[in-house]
Amino acid sequence: MQRTFLLAKIHNCTLTGANINYVGSISIDEILLEKAGIFPYEQVQVVNIANGERFTTYAIPAVANSGAIELNGAAARLGVVGDRLIIMSYGQFTIEELKCHSPTVVIVDAKKPVVRSAKLCCWGSEGRGVTRVYLLLLFEVVCKPFPC
Repeated sequence: MQRTFLLAKIHNCTLTGANINYVGSISIDEILLEKAGIFPYEQVQVVNIANGERFTTYAIPAVANSGAIELNGAAARLGVVGDRLIIMSYGQFTIEELKCHSPTVVIVDAKKPVVRSAKLCCWGSEGRGVTRVYLLLLFEVVCKPFPC
């Protein structure tokens, strides 16, 4: 049996644009997509911290190092520039596959010069593992990923 678990998360990013006339999706800086391990056109769930909206769409790459996070199409009505977002992707895993799985978490924080890393609990060979956490300062990696 497979169950659905968090695969990747971009936490605390800032909405930089909303384009109602674009044909759907969320545009995300290519560097953020790469660091999170989210593929172009992959389904993502978006949570708007400012207004509580939750919706599903797909990710498309924005220009690398642009800092762009833009809601497109109908989703553009679910946020305003400056809103803080959480973007998540999920995967289907068997219990056996979970033993070596840990989600990748990218924490975006442009206001603090250094952000401390956190070890998050997940499955591992002894029932616990370490989530790979990338901490970004203006999209520059300041921490190396933890091994699974």
